[in-house]
Amino acid sequence: MSHLNITNLTKTVGAKTLFKDVEFSLYPGERAGLIGVNGTGKSTLMSILAGDMEADSISMDHPKKYEITYLMQEPEFDESLTVLETVFSGQSPILALNRSYEQALKNMMVDSSSTQLQEELMKIQEGMERENAWDINALAKTALTKLGIDMFDQNISELSGGQRKRVALAKALIEPADLILLDEPTNHLDAISTEWLQETLLRMNSAMLFVTHDRYFLDAVSTHIFELADQTMYTHKGNYGDYLENKAIRDEMNASSQQKLENRFRSELKWIRRGAKARSTKQKARIQRFEEIQENVKTENDNTSLELSMQSQRLGKKIIEGENLGMAFGGNVIFSGFDFLLQGGDRIGIVGPNGAGKSTLMKVLAEEYKPTEGKIAYGSTVKIAHFTQHLPEMDESQRMIEYIQEISSDYEAVKGVRLSATQMLERFLFPSNAHGTQIGKLSGGERKRLYLLKLLMEQPNILFLDEPTNDLDIQTLSVLEDFLENFPGVVITISHDRFFLDRIARKLWTTGTGEILEYQGLYSDFIKEKAQPEAAIEEVAAPEPVAEALKPEKPKKKMTFKEQKEYSTILDDIADVEAKIEDREENMAAAGSDFEKLNKLTEEINALTEQYDELIERWTYLQDLAESTN
Repeated sequence: MSHLNITNLTKTVGAKTLFKDVEFSLYPGERAGLIGVNGTGKSTLMSILAGDMEADSISMDHPKKYEITYLMQEPEFDESLTVLETVFSGQSPILALNRSYEQALKNMMVDSSSTQLQEELMKIQEGMERENAWDINALAKTALTKLGIDMFDQNISELSGGQRKRVALAKALIEPADLILLDEPTNHLDAISTEWLQETLLRMNSAMLFVTHDRYFLDAVSTHIFELADQTMYTHKGNYGDYLENKAIRDEMNASSQQKLENRFRSELKWIRRGAKARSTKQKARIQRFEEIQENVKTENDNTSLELSMQSQRLGKKIIEGENLGMAFGGNVIFSGFDFLLQGGDRIGIVGPNGAGKSTLMKVLAEEYKPTEGKIAYGSTVKIAHFTQHLPEMDESQRMIEYIQEISSDYEAVKGVRLSATQMLERFLFPSNAHGTQIGKLSGGERKRLYLLKLLMEQPNILFLDEPTNDLDIQTLSVLEDFLENFPGVVITISHDRFFLDRIARKLWTTGTGEILEYQGLYSDFIKEKAQPEAAIEEVAAPEPVAEALKPEKPKKKMTFKEQKEYSTILDDIADVEAKIEDREENMAAAGSDFEKLNKLTEEINALTEQYDELIERWTYLQDLAESTN
């Protein structure tokens, strides 16, 4: 079987070790989501696998003919090529055949009467038939169209950054490959394109390693989660929901020693499971169980809320009001006739197709653009922070702590608790030993996180966030979401991230029709309603068959004595296996380069993890059974 096996992977950048002695395997059909805080080396790891960057050490075991396709965050192109030429620009013979076919078509358009060109085209068509190359040709054009690129002959140099990323994504999807590496494939995609990408990846047989901040996408696509942390990689079998589930269970098992539960994983799990298409009894039972745990947690001594709770300046009764607002550039009307009144606690998401004026509307609200019609009135206490897609220039020689201290050396959180600049950096996942790092040495995501923290420390009461999720890691997004849920002011955000919008926005402003329309509800519900055909909306549900309606209700299954006994001890069994896993992990950390011992411990951990998962499944069943008999 064609697979990739990585061992002894180490990479150091300057004085910082990103990861050391990492090992993992990927088989055909396995799709691993790579997660970790910005700066832990996700993009670096993918660049090493793609051969674009050297590692300090690495052993790669794979078949001789093993093809790897790589979608970078910032793709590089031959600026002289067209969109379609770029998509077919790979080294594969089947792509070369498609290039020849497209060029032959162009030549025929110039001189359709040439016998030589006709014969050349016919010969290439025969080759396309013989090599089954038509499927790749159709897939390329379908992929471009689904990703919002319909001008196949347009020159690459004329495209925006988002359009170039989508062309690169289409190229990665059609190239024959054993391993596909995707670095933030959902950036610049709207919800419909993201759904199409999900379904496409699920149909592919290649192994995949991908980085994304879109947690619905991560949950739907991944079969494994690879987590970079503490200079190593932790592997988790299952999708993102399974990963969160195991985190939550382990937190519960450790609650007695930790004296508190970490609730963030359960909060995310609730939304992940809500967004899942399948609604199995097992999933509902798990959600119910975690919600019960969350309700029973005592938070009075829990200081995790300090990570998220920050004071803002008080808002008066009058906030922002717009009357008959309109914006146009020349003869291009972006929107008109828009009336609104912001109220305290508003959480609004601005959604619409790319290029439909979302950022323009936000800039009008932030007084960066003057509307071409109508007027806006601002309350006297309004203090706006505008987080834009493009970061302002930062002094690369300045250290992180100095950058934050420009605003304040300390900060007053809720209930009079004061936090130092160092503590605030730690709340936003910058460890204390990194606070002296120069900004020039930070990754793009780390700079974005730092800038976001600086804006929040200014204590605004109105937050305008333009695509805040791009380039931020999942942990930072979780911190940001928890903060925004508790933020006492007004939040207006632009995002294509379905998970982020579902957690934050309770009202939507939609663009793209020349006017701003309002929708009350969650973004996922809006997308479903928008995608639902009118005929389906009007369709009347079929009446329930009489025979089915008259069937007697099945009696509830009761626990047997054996099951009751098992239920009374299963949490202890789970804790015992958990302790064994932790023991083996500690032994691995102390094993150094003893590969024989490491292999033995890895096998033991895999067996224990499988036993652990089986116990969790059994506990879920017994828990559901116990509740049904009450």
